[in-house]
Amino acid sequence: MFCMIKLQDVSKSYYLGEEEVKAVHNVSLEIKEKEYISILGSSGSGKSTLMYLIGLLEHPSSGKILLEGKDVSHFSDEKLSTIRNNHVGFVFQSFNLINKFTVFENVLLPTRYAKVKIDFSPQKRANELLKRLGIYERKDFFPNKISGGEQQRVAIVRALLMKPKIILADEPTGNLDTKTGDEILDVLEDLNKDVGVTVVLVTHEKIVADRTKRKIYIKDGEIVDKYL
Repeated sequence: MFCMIKLQDVSKSYYLGEEEVKAVHNVSLEIKEKEYISILGSSGSGKSTLMYLIGLLEHPSSGKILLEGKDVSHFSDEKLSTIRNNHVGFVFQSFNLINKFTVFENVLLPTRYAKVKIDFSPQKRANELLKRLGIYERKDFFPNKISGGEQQRVAIVRALLMKPKIILADEPTGNLDTKTGDEILDVLEDLNKDVGVTVVLVTHEKIVADRTKRKIYIKDGEIVDKYL
């Protein structure tokens, strides 16, 4: 499989006052197209920072991030924003929907930030995806009027709208009950299998990570051999 994203000796540090906090330290990692993988770690392990680096939301303090063989580590924020909008879809634990917009309007939000010509009908694609994920009947509802599971499905549709090559899901079942969480994982698995989108699932729950095809364990900002 083709390597989509490659991290080479990547580190990310923050400063709390004068104290340096190494959130990610010397991580090397390859993510290939059509993979379904998890990043598993406890709270504070660095897994979310690693996801932000993979999703080009953060610049590394050192090391390189290669996207389809091109070093994007030092691209400007504006250039990275364009890449993210066209290549990466994000799904978060808190859904990140805007309550003053309808479901349909929330799904279409990525088109507001598109800086390249869109060669498809966003409205048509939005309707198709809403139908695929079983929430078309909720398209004119506001987010606070639908269930948590439905909100997460909306967030997934929004993440898919711009035809991304990779979906990054940060604790996507964290605010859901077990049954609804399992349904969301089923959706992500189906998208990976049927559509071929790469899925990276960030979680602290081993039972969630066990559903993915490959697990990456992280502790104290470093990749380790097993989940501790």
